[in-house]
Amino acid sequence: MLDLAKIKAVTIDLDDTLWPIWPVIERAEKALHRWLVEHAPMTAALFSNPLALREIREAMTHQRPDLKHDMSALRRESIRFALTRAEEDPGLAEPAFEAFFAERQNVTLFDDALPALEHLAARFPVVALSNGNADVQRIGLGRFFRASINAREFGVGKPDPRIFLAAAGAVDVQPEQVLHIGDDVTLDALGALNAGMQAAWLNRSDQIWPHEQEPHVTLASLDELRELFA
Repeated sequence: MLDLAKIKAVTIDLDDTLWPIWPVIERAEKALHRWLVEHAPMTAALFSNPLALREIREAMTHQRPDLKHDMSALRRESIRFALTRAEEDPGLAEPAFEAFFAERQNVTLFDDALPALEHLAARFPVVALSNGNADVQRIGLGRFFRASINAREFGVGKPDPRIFLAAAGAVDVQPEQVLHIGDDVTLDALGALNAGMQAAWLNRSDQIWPHEQEPHVTLASLDELRELFA
């Protein structure tokens, strides 16, 4: 059961918690493709070939395992690899990635996200905690967050306890004083539990909890947070 009296801070996941991620990625990939068609057409053709695209991703996984927690760098270096393979200018990787990254920040919030952030930020220091490369400042949500920690900057991602502990440290509280909110069963809920935090699992699609250790609370929507912290 949730112990409300202990909570001094909140950490919250971003992708698929505050907004659905796959529509965002699809739009960003289309923006990247449009840019490549105009500036690097051979590379655009390469990215349009599913077999070639799979080979590029596999090559990057083997060649750059150091980038596994840095989605931005991995995407940028994949573009650079494709440009080189297509015999086009690898220096185009930076502006090509920016075309992708700018659209990646164009998110559509779930209806319950903004009211929940307003409610939480009025009561607690809130920390964004993500394995992805969303930028809360560019998205326009920076005012709600005391800090933002992601796997790219920290070097490890959820469910590693260290990134959760770093989030607690960012607002000068102990892990047991933090409520972490997120949609992923393992990365968010179980990760938070293993780090000594209270865990709120956001279960929008009525999934079955698969682990022996259970979250402190299960939410069908973020609206329920306003009831918890009335």
